[in-house]
Amino acid sequence: MQPFNDLIGSWKCTGEPIGSREEVQKGFWTETLAVEWQFKGADAWLKLDFDKGKNFTKGELRYRPATNDYEVKLQMPKKETVAFTGALNNRTLTLERQEGDTIQRLVFSLLHSNRFLYRYETRPSDKSLVTRHWKVGATKEGESFAAGDGGPECIVSGGKGTMAVSYQGKTYYVCCSGCRGEFLESPQKYIAEYEAKKAKKSN
Repeated sequence: MQPFNDLIGSWKCTGEPIGSREEVQKGFWTETLAVEWQFKGADAWLKLDFDKGKNFTKGELRYRPATNDYEVKLQMPKKETVAFTGALNNRTLTLERQEGDTIQRLVFSLLHSNRFLYRYETRPSDKSLVTRHWKVGATKEGESFAAGDGGPECIVSGGKGTMAVSYQGKTYYVCCSGCRGEFLESPQKYIAEYEAKKAKKSN
């Protein structure tokens, strides 16, 4: 469970449906996620509490030694509990569950100590084509979002920018391949956030 230590704390989350710009503007939501350790004997797991959560109200994340993978159990607003299982690979936790002929998937990308993303997608059990439904970006409360050393800043996580990416003739910086992929998927969103943050600093 050590890879998830950075998750401990309170997170401000912004979610949005996958769709047109109008659908995103109409359907976005905000929620808060609190993550804390739970211990019982030699067992340890993470407890998740969502405040004003659109899709989930609470949950827990556990490592399963017998299968060398992870399980997250999540309670939905109508009190139904669902369980996803999967593996952690390069700071990306991919969890799945099957319901009928559909594979449901949650993908958590641990981008930085103060930023992570998760998304929900589905695919038919007999096909590999994935449909994304929504995604949530989470920023840790009470921590500076800036790089702070005067160097380039990652446009997604706010950490130290080490990789250049270009969009419409301009160069921006990201800290890892996960942030690069996220930026290239929603460049206008992150540029708007970055410009707003920059304007706030200069005031």
